[in-house]
Amino acid sequence: MHKHGGDIYTNEGKLDFSANINPLGMPENIAMAAKNAVDYSNVYPDVNCTKLKKAISKRENIPEENIICGNGAAELIFVLCIAKKPKNAVVICPSFQEYRQALNAVDCQITNYYLKEENDFKIDEQFLDVLTPQCDIIFICNPNNPTGQLVEFEMFLKIIEKCLEYDILLVVDECFNDFISHNERFSIKEIGFANNVFILKAFTKMYAMAGIRLGYGICSDIKLLGKMYMCMQPWSVSVVAQAAGVIAAQDMYFAEKTLRIIEEEKEYLLREISLLAYKIYGSAANYIFFKEEKDFARKMLLCGIIIRDCSNYKGLEEGYFRIAIKGHEDNIKLIKAWKKLK
Repeated sequence: MHKHGGDIYTNEGKLDFSANINPLGMPENIAMAAKNAVDYSNVYPDVNCTKLKKAISKRENIPEENIICGNGAAELIFVLCIAKKPKNAVVICPSFQEYRQALNAVDCQITNYYLKEENDFKIDEQFLDVLTPQCDIIFICNPNNPTGQLVEFEMFLKIIEKCLEYDILLVVDECFNDFISHNERFSIKEIGFANNVFILKAFTKMYAMAGIRLGYGICSDIKLLGKMYMCMQPWSVSVVAQAAGVIAAQDMYFAEKTLRIIEEEKEYLLREISLLAYKIYGSAANYIFFKEEKDFARKMLLCGIIIRDCSNYKGLEEGYFRIAIKGHEDNIKLIKAWKKLK
């Protein structure tokens, strides 16, 4: 059930390309804030995340009352489904698996919308046909995980219009949006805060805080946020996570530096992989999605490298893989191992 990237515990000592974390690691000032916060771990965390919300509010330029913080974006996905109690949902395949798991946990009926390989796994206007008055909620990951495909701004406008017409809650997962150049052009936030839109974001990927766990949601439906708070345990965001999050929310330089490096390394990897893999798709964020031989992940593991086998994503089969973009030395090791297998 919980098969994801980043399983360094089963594959100890291997070079991990399976988790899409910033290759620069956690910034020193954020790590220091987290370390210092350990000294205050003898007290309960601020249940309202007051300082954290204020910092996020300033970063996102939105009112604090429209923000909810959680133990990673994953917690908010589950809490949202418990609070909303949807009866019918549309889930895109392939996409992040926790949407389906959270919906199954509340016995929601799921309609699968399968993205087509011949369309490079992009969402097109046919998706609008599955949005009906019977639907309560849809999840869209933008850029999508694992494909890295983006939903264009004009397409989002059409989806929102349909969701408003049928009173469907549109949940947009933007956890990888930070890794896109000119990412404001692909953020649903630029369209406006309609009551039927819930945006998911996280510090996990950009600031390498996967082990600390910190995500947040943005929504103008205060009533829905109130229900979510009722469904959450009171202290899900730790003292350490809140302290680290305040510093991360104030950062701009580190994110800009990361983007420059990601773009350079992605260009290198795409150039090399295009000569090796059968096909590359999407790959707009800090990971590359491609097709290769079915046992490619096993062979790479024998070379000491972990990659993400995507065959357990609904809508995919054996032969689809995802790799993170890492630092240049690690990327060279990946390509050398790949060429050796070829």
